[in-house]
Amino acid sequence: MMILTGAPALSVFRCKKLLNKLQAVEPLVSSISAQYMHFIDVSSELDETALATLSALLTYGPKHQQGDTQGALLLVVPRPGTISPWSSKATDIVHNCGLSEVQRVERGIAYHVQAATALDRAQLSTLGELLSDRMVEAVLTNPVEAEVLFAHDQPAPLQYVDILAG
Repeated sequence: MMILTGAPALSVFRCKKLLNKLQAVEPLVSSISAQYMHFIDVSSELDETALATLSALLTYGPKHQQGDTQGALLLVVPRPGTISPWSSKATDIVHNCGLSEVQRVERGIAYHVQAATALDRAQLSTLGELLSDRMVEAVLTNPVEAEVLFAHDQPAPLQYVDILAG
């Protein structure tokens, strides 16, 4: 799995609005920044030309000042076991550009939360719930954990339950 960082995910206005929302729940939070993070599942190593093409494809969005990447990382990604609509379209575009080594591209948002004191696991979990939609997204604390997005599990064998027999 390759990881490429992208543009800021939120405007300055939206970051301030989100900060107010987080501070209402956790007053210790002092700042937040959000940046796109791309996860690429490749079948083989990309050469320099392919890597430059992929990097150009994943360079989009606003060019405003990058936020601070200090503080606790909360990485919001699509729920494992699903393929997001963004991923489907991005993977099609990558394949149409001749990058057959790329099996799938997925995108997440890396939120960096700074607080007056270190936040514990429960506080980070509460903030993660505010930053994500648990129906379609998961919150990770380390980019390496995103490997789970590309896991290929074998389907479980079919089982029958005799409900008439009790």
